[in-house]
Amino acid sequence: MPQDTSIAALPPVPPQFTTSPRNAAALEALATQARADLERINVPPPAWMLPAEAATDAQPVLDVLVAGAGMCGQTAAFALRREGLTNIRVIDRAARGEEGPWGTYARMLTLRSPKQVGGPDLGMPSLSFRAWYEAQHGSDGWQALHKIGRIDWRDYLLWVRDTAGLAVDNGVSLRSVSHGEGGRLLSIELESPGGRRETVRARQLVLALGRDGSGAPRWPDFPSLRHDDPLAAGRVFHSADAIDFAVLEGKRIGVLGAGASAFDNAGSALEAGAAEVQLFARRPQLPQVNKSKAASSHGFLRGFEELDDPRKWRVYTYIFDEQVPPPWESVRRCDAHAAFTLRLGTPWLDVAPGEGGVNVALPDGSSERFDAVIFGTGFDVDLLDRPEIGRYTPLIDTWARHVPPEEARRHPEPARFPYLGSGFELRTHAQSSQETAEALSRMRLFNWGATMSHGALAGDIPGLAIGATRVAQAIARDLFVEDADRHWARLQAHDEPELIATRWHVPGGSAE
Repeated sequence: MPQDTSIAALPPVPPQFTTSPRNAAALEALATQARADLERINVPPPAWMLPAEAATDAQPVLDVLVAGAGMCGQTAAFALRREGLTNIRVIDRAARGEEGPWGTYARMLTLRSPKQVGGPDLGMPSLSFRAWYEAQHGSDGWQALHKIGRIDWRDYLLWVRDTAGLAVDNGVSLRSVSHGEGGRLLSIELESPGGRRETVRARQLVLALGRDGSGAPRWPDFPSLRHDDPLAAGRVFHSADAIDFAVLEGKRIGVLGAGASAFDNAGSALEAGAAEVQLFARRPQLPQVNKSKAASSHGFLRGFEELDDPRKWRVYTYIFDEQVPPPWESVRRCDAHAAFTLRLGTPWLDVAPGEGGVNVALPDGSSERFDAVIFGTGFDVDLLDRPEIGRYTPLIDTWARHVPPEEARRHPEPARFPYLGSGFELRTHAQSSQETAEALSRMRLFNWGATMSHGALAGDIPGLAIGATRVAQAIARDLFVEDADRHWARLQAHDEPELIATRWHVPGGSAE
């Protein structure tokens, strides 16, 4: 299909911005209202968990450690509190405000999702983004808003965290996980700034490690490129890297990819004053339809996990094959610059960094020389790339074991996705021991790697509330069942007479 290059014939792009002015007084008033609303519905409810049997004053045991305090980890922690689980700890390796991509490598102006999207609020109107925005800019400001600014979303998440009283230990990294007690207790090594190590014990672990939390940034494989090549430093970037776009002023930049990150990085380079930006895509045309929109209804998000394996496989291999088009606003952001060129049907055959720049070999035998190149190639899913759970990765069940071999060969990345249980828990394959299976069942993968098993509940905003609620309720259920006999003993020991204020009270009596 020919591409329409007539900018004049296109509708104007609505006003967009990454951040809006803050009104601290209005936000504090809204926070007071939201806290009162939470109290009205008894959130958080009374804590009901019994101390872990292995816990001592010298060696306490957490009920849940949440690793990652970005959008997914924060919302999962909020959902856990709503289930009455208070003996939890939330960590994130980044500094406050740098959790997740919003203030770091995300370079879009606005979110892709519509502004009405919910999720971090878990259904509380006074915690919604709309309430947060209207408190500062009024209903007219909300009506005029096109989409949510990227930095507004980051600041909103921090406001929800503070308002809901979710404590986060920033600067603390998850290093490794092992187990003891027959797999019933996880031993988790953490690292704080300065290299200080500590080991905590937890009954459950939520792995909310971000978009790359089930793998790593996807680096294309080229004959002349090594990721650790010193000549590539400062010249070859992935879109997830920290990039100082100011140094690209006046430079020629090549970008590889046809998705949102490719266009957003190209736009950032153009706005920084790059002399020329060429964006290359192997496809002869950009993807046109976002099929994942049809997989974001409440019915789909709630019901997908109950589908049989062939239907799940059919849905997401189709969505992945169709690919997602870049947001039209991101495309127009680039097209607004005369220095931008889109080269469709032009894959890269080789990338060779040198002293003066980067040579890119093209299919027609020609080459282009750029001062720097950026891979907008997304993230791969491969748990072998996650050192935190390295001792378990060869034992984790994947979708490759649940589809015919020819399907796994046709779709190698979906085949690498972990095959999760109904509560996002990791599972083992048949050759693993019962102890390993027990330990893995206590690790909940709450990030993009859950998509093949649960749908887009742990990464895409529309499914976030459903996903966070599901993982929190599964943890509460499993912890209760594990302690069922101890809860039975608590039930029998419960002695709170109801009729003391009546003449029918019988001290020490019980109904026969």
